[in-house]
Amino acid sequence: MRILIVEDDATNAKLFDLILTRKAAFQVEITEDPERVRARALEGSVDVIILDVSLSNSVWGGVRVDGLEICRRLKRDPKTAGIPVLLATAHAMKGAREKFLSESGADEYISKPIVSSDELIDMIRALARKGAHGTASPPR
Repeated sequence: MRILIVEDDATNAKLFDLILTRKAAFQVEITEDPERVRARALEGSVDVIILDVSLSNSVWGGVRVDGLEICRRLKRDPKTAGIPVLLATAHAMKGAREKFLSESGADEYISKPIVSSDELIDMIRALARKGAHGTASPPR
């Protein structure tokens, strides 16, 4: 399985990479570049995207974007809408899950730091199955 991690924190990116490559034998690519994310999505070279909500260095088309905006753009494009997106954030507060999912159109949400690698892997596998059946939800 091919996982694209969109993360601006090197420690978090490395943790995702270690969990997913060593424990699940997934192929992992890490980037902060939204245009690269879109390109990979259009190529069909990714099964699931893990997208940090708070990206500090990401620019798309000359405009600063966070993870929610990247997700909205992917989900609005019929060519990329079916790729499952897992939002990840360290800023989890009560009601954040529902708010982030509703605003972005993402398929699932997980809080950082990751406390259960098995839960993360199971979530990604479920999302990949969902994506294979084209049941992504559109953003508001």
